[in-house]
Amino acid sequence: MKKTVLRKYARLIAVMGGHVCKGQEVQIIASVDQPEFVRMVAEECYRAGAKKVTAEFEYQPLEKLNFQKRSVATLCKIEDWEIAKMEHREKTLPVRIYLESDDPDGFKGVDQSKLAKAGQARYKVMKPYLDRMENRYQWCIAAVPGAAWAKKVFPNETKSRAVEKLWENILKTSRVEADGDPIAAWEAHNRDLADRCNYLNSLGLAELEYKSSNGTDFRVGLHEDALFMGGAEKALDSGIIYNPNIPSEEVFTSPRRGKAEGIVYASKPLSYQGELIENFSVRFEGGKAVEVHAEKNEELLKKMISMDEGAAYLGEVALVPYNSPIRESGILFYNTLFDENAACHLALGHGFTNVLKDFDQCTTEECYARGINDSQIHVDFMIGTEDLSITGITGDGKRIPIFQNGNWAF
Repeated sequence: MKKTVLRKYARLIAVMGGHVCKGQEVQIIASVDQPEFVRMVAEECYRAGAKKVTAEFEYQPLEKLNFQKRSVATLCKIEDWEIAKMEHREKTLPVRIYLESDDPDGFKGVDQSKLAKAGQARYKVMKPYLDRMENRYQWCIAAVPGAAWAKKVFPNETKSRAVEKLWENILKTSRVEADGDPIAAWEAHNRDLADRCNYLNSLGLAELEYKSSNGTDFRVGLHEDALFMGGAEKALDSGIIYNPNIPSEEVFTSPRRGKAEGIVYASKPLSYQGELIENFSVRFEGGKAVEVHAEKNEELLKKMISMDEGAAYLGEVALVPYNSPIRESGILFYNTLFDENAACHLALGHGFTNVLKDFDQCTTEECYARGINDSQIHVDFMIGTEDLSITGITGDGKRIPIFQNGNWAF
């Protein structure tokens, strides 16, 4: 891939994604196989005014080995230096830029129960820090093509050609063109998403009703104080506007916990903990996932929704048109950042407190008490189809078409 195009992408991540501003600290989290692009992003962050940029490199094969060889007790233990890092993050609120490139099968074969126990124990300790930082700082998740990920997506290509093709598709779906201005493209995209959010927020919707020929027949209750959001967001402490996901095609909100009935059928496989969950359905009663079935990895799906009390409740409903550029690419990315933006989706687990109109006047705990779901997981799964219809129902019973034949009805 031409360095001039990669430089545009790096600048997009720094300027529109994290929106790094003068005097801010930046942390870049990436795999060890991405040093050159990390350097590019760091240069663009400094160009934007960052006073300090650091990188935290991860190595998935070592992480897998640690999960295999360490005892559960060792995996669960959080060292003093890890707490000190969290305390520093809470104090300085650096811009966090995550560059995803991991192998979707990288944790395949790891004991899922062991993973779950370690995750549950560590989350209990980290949760107070995470809650106090929520919504206060800028962050962005973007992607670069690792070789194993590229070969998963394009198994019939040589490694080098697979990486090149994945680069091409990452850049295209992220609105980075060789002869275009990606920042201007994202400004226009943000305006379009904001217009759709404003319309939805004007309707006074109380419920969304989903129907599809694959069997999806589902209703979800919306929170009376929650807004639909999409594209750019605002950091509380600085007031800086940033884009947390590149790419992003969704308009989303968090529903009211406990208000979901019916069944949904997944329209794409779910890549979770290094395994694929395929051809699955989830049935809800009283807002909770009470029954799940899957042709492949049903037990893993059951483990996922039992991670904690909130794991079986919904944290997000997201609207994505069937004509999304990611869906039209015809590629299954095996990566939620992309695949969730190819279809309407739901997320089990953690909800977004910043969808509440007055979230800045409330503590995180107060937002949870008002009906935003809390959980250590947030797992998106896709339910959008070519014939999906979504009807909005207002508090006085008026029915308004939101989606028809898989796309926006307005």
